[in-house]
Amino acid sequence: MFSVLRNRGFRHMFAAQLIAILGTGLATVALGLIAYDLAGADAAMVLGVALTIKMVSYVTLAPIAAALATQFPRRSWLVGLDILRALVALALPFVTEIWQIYVLIFVMQASSAGFTPAFQASIPDILTDEEDYTNALSLSRLAYDIESLLSPSLAALLLTLVAANSLFFGTAIGFIASALLVVSVTLPSPKPSARKGFYERTTLGIRIYLKTPRLRGLLGLSAVAAATSAIVIINTVVIIRSELGLPESSVALALAAFGAGSMLAALFLPRLLAKMQDRSVMITGAMIAISAQGLLAAYTQLFGPALEPVLISWFLSGLGYSTIFTPSGRLLKRSAHPEDRPAVFAAQFTLSHGCWLITYPLTGWSMTVLGMVPSLLLLNGLAICGLIYARSQWPADDPEVFAHDHPELPADHPHLAATRQAGQDPKGHEHAVVIDALHKNYPSRPD
Repeated sequence: MFSVLRNRGFRHMFAAQLIAILGTGLATVALGLIAYDLAGADAAMVLGVALTIKMVSYVTLAPIAAALATQFPRRSWLVGLDILRALVALALPFVTEIWQIYVLIFVMQASSAGFTPAFQASIPDILTDEEDYTNALSLSRLAYDIESLLSPSLAALLLTLVAANSLFFGTAIGFIASALLVVSVTLPSPKPSARKGFYERTTLGIRIYLKTPRLRGLLGLSAVAAATSAIVIINTVVIIRSELGLPESSVALALAAFGAGSMLAALFLPRLLAKMQDRSVMITGAMIAISAQGLLAAYTQLFGPALEPVLISWFLSGLGYSTIFTPSGRLLKRSAHPEDRPAVFAAQFTLSHGCWLITYPLTGWSMTVLGMVPSLLLLNGLAICGLIYARSQWPADDPEVFAHDHPELPADHPHLAATRQAGQDPKGHEHAVVIDALHKNYPSRPD
């Protein structure tokens, strides 16, 4: 996995990602402390609104940002957004009103909605080999998991030396360092072959996504990941502290179990994906996560809540979560031309966060009103629906090459001319098909 770091371009981009997410983790801790200073007992509500703002901005703005990104060199776009995020981080220590937190969080998350898909779409342009790209995806997943464990510890250490507000300066330094690392890399900026209007560019990624069977399957699996991870993210504190009556250290242990499962999957996935199809691996991950939480609900109903089954369930949920999401970049890369990848990555960013926008409040409501077991069963049922949809939309036989023709094109069209030059019959030629101006829908019958 780590051999991919020999590539200078990816090494710098990975370092930029790692530093930026570490800075964001510090900001998350500092934001909670500032919210408490400003709102006191209402701090949870403030953070809940901030999380909602984050998700709404991700869902609504990522496609718009992807459309705007095509008008700028990709490196300039990424650097500009890093600088904007650094400026927001520098402004956060000076807030005096809660509404100011909301405005600044919206600007920062809107910047992230533009940055993250464009950043992710750049990696397959740097690493064109499929095995290298798979290793990069696993390394990226590992970085997120390590950050989730490291950031709180680092923040706690820094808080013994500096005030909470100072953590935002660490965040700003992280974004600036990220910008400098991106500047050091030459990034291709593929341009569309034909000019498109703003609406067409904004909806391009969603249209490609929803017309591609394997990506519709990814949407169903994203719903599985959102449902199973929302239980962990939202309800762990309540389960450990209220249901089990255990201290905060047990909360950290439960979250670490989820992270450990995710990291284990990231370490082994490159070798697994070299031997098995993406669909089989990802659906297996979904079934592991669903089974783990379903069995936890059954155990709790029969024997009452206990720490050990929660830890086992969370570990397996993390394993399944990472197994679902880590290979997703491979599907997105395979399903679009290089110039359309940012739009397709933005579509996945939007739709996957749309799933969380549903599961986060549903999880919190069900735990508060219905209790632990009904909440687990409700979210598990939603995850099962996502799995059923994924299996129905993503064929088990998922070829890239299709035999098809183009009766709507004139005989002298360049696409058909290129087919003849390749020695194929234009009426039944075959090649890797992605949704584009010439292939508006997938051929119904692959060869």
